[in-house]
Amino acid sequence: MSNPSPHRSCFAFHIKPEAIEEYKHWHANVWPEMLQALSACGFRNYSLFMRDDGMVFGYLESNDFAAANACMAEQDVNTRWQAAMQPFFASIPGDKWPEVFHLD
Repeated sequence: MSNPSPHRSCFAFHIKPEAIEEYKHWHANVWPEMLQALSACGFRNYSLFMRDDGMVFGYLESNDFAAANACMAEQDVNTRWQAAMQPFFASIPGDKWPEVFHLD
């Protein structure tokens, strides 16, 4: 039986200019239990990229994006992490972007 194709997701948001360095620090030191929850819920190949102006682009893969999100919504560590991240956002992550091209 072959593995299902991964669902690739992309999203973007802005970090407040005065919070960029602290946001980077947090992401250089993500809580181990948060990393475990992301993996256990089915997220993988998760990356965040940040421009100097605080624009963040995120990319991740999952086999079932809705199920992975639902799983994370049930994780206490995710609730705590999101609360800790909230003050950094100049714009809140919104809709994910649909994929229009992919090269394997």
